[in-house]
Amino acid sequence: MAYRATERTEARKAEARERIVTAARELIAHGGYAEASVAAVAQRAGVATGTVYRHFPSKADLFAEVFRNASQHEVDAVVAAAEEVEGTAAERIEAAVEAFSRRALRGRRLAWALIAEPVDPAVEAERLVYRRAYRDAFAGVIAAGVESGELPEQDPVLTAAALVGAMAEALVGPVSPTATADDTEAVIASIRDFCLRSVTGTKEPAHVGS
Repeated sequence: MAYRATERTEARKAEARERIVTAARELIAHGGYAEASVAAVAQRAGVATGTVYRHFPSKADLFAEVFRNASQHEVDAVVAAAEEVEGTAAERIEAAVEAFSRRALRGRRLAWALIAEPVDPAVEAERLVYRRAYRDAFAGVIAAGVESGELPEQDPVLTAAALVGAMAEALVGPVSPTATADDTEAVIASIRDFCLRSVTGTKEPAHVGS
């Protein structure tokens, strides 16, 4: 009986923790880190403020967990976009770049929080971890393309790091809370074309699906 009670207790704790993280992510996606006070998170999650602190000793710890959760979701989506393409390395890179850019422009407030919003050092450390995760995803595709002869000789890791940095920097303006309306498709096309020129040395996009 004690074992079952412990199982139920642990399950309740895990469920409460998940509600807290989800609530914080929703608040950040709506109004940034400033909107996600511990009191606001607790209210949205339907728990007491003390419960939030039992799971996360500080707001920085909570934000770091939210950042890990949200960033991993985005990395997985970019990797999946590249893997779904049965084509050339350039086509796979194009699919990944478009997924990265389109998802950021679809969820601009969350993208701003993940890419550029000033954060606590603990969250900034997570930002660097996930920059490397994106880099490694692109580096794998580039390395395969170089090995097959589809792409010119280059350092896959260095090129991938440059691509991720360029994409993030190019999106800072469009996803900023103070940004004016823009042509989403034009922004995506410009980022895509720049990335493909950088990797392939050509001016023409791969045109996935054409």
